[in-house]
Amino acid sequence: MTITQLYYVLAVAENQNFTKAAEKCFVTQPTLSMQIQKLESELDILIFDRSKKPIELTNVGRKIVNQAKNIVNESYRIKDIVDQQKGFIGGEFRLGIIPTVMPTLLPMFLKTFIKKYPKVKLIIEELTTEEIIYRINEGHLDAAIAATPLLNENIKERVLYFEPFVGYIPQSHRLHTKKKISTSDLEIDDMLLLEDGHCFRDGVINLCKTFKDHKEDQFQLESGSIETLVKLSNEGLGMTLLPYLHTLDMQDKAKENIHYFNDPSPAREVSMIYHKSELKMQIIEALQDVIAGIIRGAIAFQNVEIISPLPKK
Repeated sequence: MTITQLYYVLAVAENQNFTKAAEKCFVTQPTLSMQIQKLESELDILIFDRSKKPIELTNVGRKIVNQAKNIVNESYRIKDIVDQQKGFIGGEFRLGIIPTVMPTLLPMFLKTFIKKYPKVKLIIEELTTEEIIYRINEGHLDAAIAATPLLNENIKERVLYFEPFVGYIPQSHRLHTKKKISTSDLEIDDMLLLEDGHCFRDGVINLCKTFKDHKEDQFQLESGSIETLVKLSNEGLGMTLLPYLHTLDMQDKAKENIHYFNDPSPAREVSMIYHKSELKMQIIEALQDVIAGIIRGAIAFQNVEIISPLPKK
């Protein structure tokens, strides 16, 4: 039994196809098939039911795949230990970022990080929290930046910053004349929301105390982007809540519609998250240090109340 064979098994289990798995592993399909057959012969079992289309794992195959994930991950730790011992910060690093953080945070730290750590090849994807958790657990992401806490036993969290919610309230809205707003002012009926799947949406819903009194079909409008929410609000279709960093680059006219909350200001916790196996920690710590150094000057709020990103059941 070899780690390479286990790696091939994981590739077939993920792709449910030998040809696709071989392409992902950069080997020929006969080579990959032969190695898996050798493993099955050694163990005297079948890992895959090849009669099914797409290919499925057998009952014992599912157990083998679960164990193979642990073994392959642990094998990666050997190189990781060597890199850390040498103080090497480099190589490929796959980072996921949620959509409501990506456009504001990424431009703030990316150039600085690349300049400071030129040997790191960052591969960055914009993903929902659900997709991020799945990919971290499957080993397809090294880390991610997301709203927390997530309460996932396989994922560790390192808080980067607390980002307050702010109200974007057009002149036609009933709350526009208030200097500061409170959570008790909010009504979900006239709130513009992000589409389902965005953790910021869940945070807004959790914040609105009147949520239990309303059904989802009473929501006026939903959108896939914060920029669209602002435009719809400007058209008089309701107010919306924004993460604070989204307000920094707004035009002066738009900033007139920004309303802050009374203390303690509701806020989201944004963290670096990664698998509990703690691979590539030297890069994770380097990212954390760079981001923390930059964000410290951008967010000066002290008295905040963290709103959970987990949807209420």
